[in-house]
Amino acid sequence: MAAKFRELSANVQPPKGRKQPRDPERQDMMQRLWRKSVGSPAVEGGSAQLCCKLWGRGPSSRPTLLAEERELDAWSSLRPRQSLQLEGGSTPPAITQNLAQTLIWALAPPGPKVDSTAKDKMQPSFPPGPEWPEQERAEQLARGAALKWASGIFYRPEQLARLGQYRRREVQRTCSLEARIKSVVQSYLEGVKTGVCQLAQALEALQGAHEALGQAHGLFQVMAEAAHTLEPLREQFAQHRQLQALSQLLPRLRAVPAAVAHTQTLIDAHQLLEAYVSLRELEQLQEETWASLGGLELPVFEGLGPLAEALGQAVEMAVGAAGQLAREDPALLVAAVRVAEVEASRTTSLEQAPRDWRQRCLRALEKSLDLVHFGTPLVPEPGALAGWLEALRVALPTELATAEALIAPCCPPHYKVVQLWAQTLHSGLRRSLQQFLEGPELGATDAFTLLHWALHVYPGPEMMGSLELGPEADVSQLEPLLTLENIEQLEATFVSQVRANVVQWLKKALDGETAEWGREQEPDTDPSGFYYSPMPAIVLQILEENIRVTSLVSESLQRRVQSMALSELETFLRSFNDALIRFSRDHVRKEAVAPHYVSYLLAALNHQSALGSSVSVLQPDGVASGALTVVQASLDELQRRICRLVLEALLAELQPPFATLPSRRWLSSPEMLEDVCERTKRFCRNFCRVRNPAFQVLLAETERTVVLQYLCALMQGRLVCRGADERNLAAERLQHDAAQLRDLFLHLGLEEGVQCAPVLLTLRKLLNLRDPTMLGLEVASLRQQFPDVSEDHVSALLDLRGDVSQEQRLAALSSLQDGVQPSPPAGRRALFSLVPAPTPAPSNCIFSGMCV
Repeated sequence: MAAKFRELSANVQPPKGRKQPRDPERQDMMQRLWRKSVGSPAVEGGSAQLCCKLWGRGPSSRPTLLAEERELDAWSSLRPRQSLQLEGGSTPPAITQNLAQTLIWALAPPGPKVDSTAKDKMQPSFPPGPEWPEQERAEQLARGAALKWASGIFYRPEQLARLGQYRRREVQRTCSLEARIKSVVQSYLEGVKTGVCQLAQALEALQGAHEALGQAHGLFQVMAEAAHTLEPLREQFAQHRQLQALSQLLPRLRAVPAAVAHTQTLIDAHQLLEAYVSLRELEQLQEETWASLGGLELPVFEGLGPLAEALGQAVEMAVGAAGQLAREDPALLVAAVRVAEVEASRTTSLEQAPRDWRQRCLRALEKSLDLVHFGTPLVPEPGALAGWLEALRVALPTELATAEALIAPCCPPHYKVVQLWAQTLHSGLRRSLQQFLEGPELGATDAFTLLHWALHVYPGPEMMGSLELGPEADVSQLEPLLTLENIEQLEATFVSQVRANVVQWLKKALDGETAEWGREQEPDTDPSGFYYSPMPAIVLQILEENIRVTSLVSESLQRRVQSMALSELETFLRSFNDALIRFSRDHVRKEAVAPHYVSYLLAALNHQSALGSSVSVLQPDGVASGALTVVQASLDELQRRICRLVLEALLAELQPPFATLPSRRWLSSPEMLEDVCERTKRFCRNFCRVRNPAFQVLLAETERTVVLQYLCALMQGRLVCRGADERNLAAERLQHDAAQLRDLFLHLGLEEGVQCAPVLLTLRKLLNLRDPTMLGLEVASLRQQFPDVSEDHVSALLDLRGDVSQEQRLAALSSLQDGVQPSPPAGRRALFSLVPAPTPAPSNCIFSGMCV
């Protein structure tokens, strides 16, 4: 409750104009009422309300006090739920505020009774003016602080006895504050008084200064008027001084024309130092005259400008001919350089543009070098570029050596003559090459020459990289002679030109080769007896030579030419293949019969082997590329094409004997196969002139072709065995033929492991079987060895036996469907799939579904 009391007491306003009575009995009654209210939360609100009622009554209110005391006892008897306390234990704000206000005024010290009129007179009067809001806020804060202090004092009743001490202490504090305030105000007033005195003194000083300035201004106006009257006298004095100076300089001025003529004579005589000294004397006289006459220019000095320009041109010409003067008259070169250096450090008081003779000399050096070596434009003629580059290869190092040995000693070190020479020559050469490349397209030779010269010869030890030249001649840090775009352009030009030349050369080589295919003589042979033609060597030499040459330029150009060479070789192989097809077609159609048709096909096979074995030289780094893979595929296709043409010729040779095989005569006599072997042997007699491995490939294909023709003849159904004896004869004939073919090709040089003739021995077992019910096992064994055998092939072989019933045939054919399809043995190629199956005989049944 104390906290609430202190909070509410801050807003309590004391009653105005009312004196509180000092009745002891009444105070004792109030103390009893207060003690009853403290400690009883239920009656705090009621006691507060009673106190608020009692403070305003006089001493004659004793019955009322007793009644109020009884009312307070009744408040004490109430239950907590009937109390006036608010929710959360708080006292009603109105009661607490009234109680605090009443207690403060009850404990206030007594004083004389002052009416409202006297009280208004005691209030300080202020002049009318704007209100001060801070004053009102300060008063509210002070009143609130007092009320809070009173609430703390009156919290407990026993502290009321010390109220007099508190009053005296507050009076002392108030007096102390009033004394301090008076002291501060007095000090402030003294400072204001001092400031006012100083401002008055400053005002008096300012008025005196203003009067003094006015008097000075008047004096200045008088003096200005007097000076204006002296202006003509000043002009006459200046003219007098100019005439005096002119009279003193007149003897020297009379000698100026003669000095100008003498200086011109010295310039014409190439006495540059003497001429420059004379010119400087004349210019110094001009500066003195100009300063003495106040900036007045005399006509006598009008010839100095052209004279200085003539001397500058003479110096520029002398430095421009530095190469010649360094050998013939180095003194003149030194004089010209010294004149340019002295002129660079000269200062003048005249308003003249600086004569930058040093830069003129450097530009003259660059211009003379450029004119000597690159003044004549290069004419794009055959061989002109190579001669021009060769002349530069000799001239540029000589020029640099001359500059280092003769010209550099004649010039100051900061000229860096050798570096200047190297940069000037490099810039001129680069500009000339750029202009040359903007002209007509170069040929292959010129493009290659320029690339090799710019990338290797120019920066190499023969020229700018020579050990005889100092480090100042290094041009590696300058812009390259050829940009990346120039190099790309030259490489593309070179490759396109070389491609066109290669196409022509390869076409000529192929035309020369095809022209020999119709000759009456066999192809030429080498010392080893193999068919030989220079065409593969020519083709490879053309391509390899271009690749080898480009390796002298750059790797990028070499890769370009390698790709071009492989592409053109692949095109050449296709053209060669097409030429062989036309050659075979003309020979078969009898349009151009070649006496040695097969021999030239065998020679072409040797050409393919030679190209295939040497194509790796076109890729010297050994890195496989897509173009090389395409070329290898074209070589393989060419080999297959040649073998196919040779085998077609062999089939035409073997067609008559195989047309009557098998037959009854074949069962009883080996003559028919001997004819086949004889024809094959005669056809293959020139196979020995084919190099390995093409020889083994061709021989294996020949043996396989013969065996396939043999199987095709068996499958045609020309023969049906009539009994067991004929079946035995057929089996023996198959065994004999297989042995005969094996011996033939072994004699020709074919290894036994790659031969296909053993398939006849497998078919022999199928014919030699005596029990037809066991045919399923033999058919399964045949299928195991040759997975490509079909039902039609097996049916044709069963027809050859002649003793197989329909049920046995179905049982044997069903064995082909049993189990998993076997994979072909390693290293064995398909055989039966290349044998055309015989056409089955037409059925005599009306309803084919029932037969099935």
